[in-house]
Amino acid sequence: MILPIVGYGSPVLRKIAQPIDKDYPGLKDLIANMYETMYAADGVGLAAPQIDLSIRLVVIGFRPYDEKTNTYGDPTEEHTLINPEIISFGEKKDWFNEGCLSVPDIHEDVLRPTTLRLRWYDEEWNLHEEDIDGLLARVAQHEIDHLDGKVFTDRLSSLRRTMLKRKLGDIAAGKIHPHYKMKRK
Repeated sequence: MILPIVGYGSPVLRKIAQPIDKDYPGLKDLIANMYETMYAADGVGLAAPQIDLSIRLVVIGFRPYDEKTNTYGDPTEEHTLINPEIISFGEKKDWFNEGCLSVPDIHEDVLRPTTLRLRWYDEEWNLHEEDIDGLLARVAQHEIDHLDGKVFTDRLSSLRRTMLKRKLGDIAAGKIHPHYKMKRK
């Protein structure tokens, strides 16, 4: 089931999400719905606060894109992160142009560490602790920010945020119409 995504300005995006346990009601279905929602919106990551649930749950998935047909293929990599925790960051940082399903039509360069050590539980409640890098590290940091009450625009300079103020206000007011389902206030 495709769920509506909450937009910038929604209070749930500013809350610190709560950990869950293996008895969380309907967890398997929720995870499946989050993947379906993320893919329907052409995203690569989705945090539970983005679907109006203040819990520590993230899904990440990568699908190949065919420019000739303007279509996505089947997922090549999926990661379910339950109660993720960043243990440490690598020293090297890099810029990358980020966007967000809760902040449609805004893409900005964000500086983040390129590697990190991450601890999380998967869908089967197996504990993982690994060093990750590349796009997975970038997306994990972006989505964990959502769990900590932050959006990627918080990482921009105050000047850049000021320049985006009108667009962000339009999103908060529900004056935008992305191709995916958004929860209106």
